[in-house]
Amino acid sequence: MTSLNESEKHYLLRLARQTLDLYFSERTVLKIAENDVPERLKAKQGAFVTLTQAGDRLRGCVGLLEPIKPLYQAVIDNALAAAFFDDRFLPLDKSEWPLVKIEISVLSAPVEMAISSPAERLRQLRPLADGVILKAGNKVATYLPQVWEELKKPEEFLSSLCQKGGWSGDCWKNPEVKIYTYQAEVFEE
Repeated sequence: MTSLNESEKHYLLRLARQTLDLYFSERTVLKIAENDVPERLKAKQGAFVTLTQAGDRLRGCVGLLEPIKPLYQAVIDNALAAAFFDDRFLPLDKSEWPLVKIEISVLSAPVEMAISSPAERLRQLRPLADGVILKAGNKVATYLPQVWEELKKPEEFLSSLCQKGGWSGDCWKNPEVKIYTYQAEVFEE
């Protein structure tokens, strides 16, 4: 994954903020002419937009794990989804908006972890570096690499992720549960 330069990061953060500004003022979705977008931001890439309030309190976080949209479009769509369609929260109110901080996580392509023993799965994880996806049947759950700051031990991290996905806390030990890892370039306002 090639790192974005400061200008590209600033562009994406500004794009997310403009998207929500426009939606609050006119209830329309920001449209960008692709030829006005920096070239590297046109590449398809997974990305998350996280909204926080005072004290880094989560207010919304939505993203795409797979590189199915151009990065700039993923940021527009995920900014709207994080503000208004994250099922864990009520839609963002216009009065809250000025107090919200935007964080963007640009993801590498997920890589499946080789099936191995539970102990080996724990050893393969790299705290603070790896985001993790669990997949079983039609269920999927992920934690961005930043979540390691709260859940520091690999077993605790995976158990919490299992519960987030609606499974039992030890689901990660089941060889039927696929584990993928990815990295993220994270930047914020």
